[in-house]
Amino acid sequence: MEGEQSQSVDLLVVGGGINGAGIARDAAGRGLKVMLVERGDLAGATSSASSKLIHGGLRYLEQYEFGLVRKALAEREVLLAAAPHLVAPLEFVLPQGEGSRPGWMLRIGLFLYDHLGGRRRLPGSHGIDLRKHPAGRPLKDGYRHGFTYADCWTDDARLVVVNAMDAASHGAVIRTRTELVSARRDGTVWRAVLRDVHIGREDTVPARILVNAAGPWAADLIEHQLGMDGGKRLRLVKGSHIVVPRPDGADDAYLLQNADGRIVFVLPFLDKFSLIGTTEVELDHMPDSVAITPDEVDYLCGIVNAYFRTPIAPSDVVWSFAGVRPLVDDADDDPSSVTRDFLIALDAPPLDAPGGAAPLLSVLGGKITTYRVLAEAAMDDLAPFLPDLPGPWTKGAPLPGGDMPRGDFDAYSSGILQDVPWLPPGVTRRLVQAYGSRIEALLGGARSPADLGAHYGDGVYEAEISYLLQYEWLETVEDFLWRRTKLGLVASEATVQRLRQRLSTAG
Repeated sequence: MEGEQSQSVDLLVVGGGINGAGIARDAAGRGLKVMLVERGDLAGATSSASSKLIHGGLRYLEQYEFGLVRKALAEREVLLAAAPHLVAPLEFVLPQGEGSRPGWMLRIGLFLYDHLGGRRRLPGSHGIDLRKHPAGRPLKDGYRHGFTYADCWTDDARLVVVNAMDAASHGAVIRTRTELVSARRDGTVWRAVLRDVHIGREDTVPARILVNAAGPWAADLIEHQLGMDGGKRLRLVKGSHIVVPRPDGADDAYLLQNADGRIVFVLPFLDKFSLIGTTEVELDHMPDSVAITPDEVDYLCGIVNAYFRTPIAPSDVVWSFAGVRPLVDDADDDPSSVTRDFLIALDAPPLDAPGGAAPLLSVLGGKITTYRVLAEAAMDDLAPFLPDLPGPWTKGAPLPGGDMPRGDFDAYSSGILQDVPWLPPGVTRRLVQAYGSRIEALLGGARSPADLGAHYGDGVYEAEISYLLQYEWLETVEDFLWRRTKLGLVASEATVQRLRQRLSTAG
């Protein structure tokens, strides 16, 4: 049944992925009343299924996407400073072999990559002799020469969560497990009907502006929830990844060139795994669920086995995940070549139209690296409808957990390790990398493991669960194991069951 009408907001953001959370953060920080709704968990779909990279996109230079690469490389520097616990430098090895791009092409591309984005913190690229360089040890004998270059790693799901936390700290209301049932224009406002997916209760929220950040569901939302023409079609491209025990010696990140022209990343993941991806499979509709196929697993294993001495097989896969990228339809026949830039579509009448009509802003495309500039661009487009809107503010602002002295994560982490010698170092390192300076709120002045409450196993204490319930919208054991952490890869069944029991009583 429908409940009472909720208090009105300036912005109602639909979608709790990286773009929705980024827009909510930017808008709330400018003093607007913001509500974000997400029908599942934050980062529950595409934004937790990325390759976990903050990067310019070296291969986009082949499509002459110089503007996108420049924008993304500049953002790489911004995010390194804003969240040093969640964004970290990573050196890549690019082996050169049969079927690779010509050496001259790679040198030109890497030169542009070094200089397009105003690199300040990361080292430049250079050629290496793989017969002598340590990165050549896990590779087959045929790979003699290569290049190294720098990009960054991130925890994609946690990056979404800290943006939502920052939005909430500026007054935004974040409602997970809440779906948009419908929204209709009523003069100068939207009247949006929202439903709590747990209990089915509905309420109506008046909003001056509706922001459609539903990712691969953006066009469906316009058509079904809003009853409007979906307009420009999205290209839906599924990307899948596998995680395997790390091949012997493969402690660096590798970019592998395949004979079909695509590239695959092999990335160090957690302490003993490698993350391998991605595939690109075009979809003609958004399925109810997304998963990797056996053909995709074989494809990824085949590319890795062409380069590495230690072969991998489908039976080695300990985890796989897939997500759907909502790319702007630029009519390119090859899904690998479709632009990764974003498009912001604004549906609004002229400001002097009689009676007025509430604006609808839809976000199409984009990549996790450029979410912050996407949010700024969205606010620029909405500024004419928001008199006296303050200017941009996020570029120099740390994200929650990133406000450590001088942005020096290594020094901060070392200090925390010294402060809590009573915790196993591996547990402390996991906590400080996940929560940054927020670890101090999580620990709450604890002086022994007993002060952290019940131990559920595998280094998970009640203090962490309580923190996540209070600040990070944790609801289910899956939220904890695969998005707030990646302990799903290593947690024992006993730990999982204890956590499931704990969270079943959290509501």
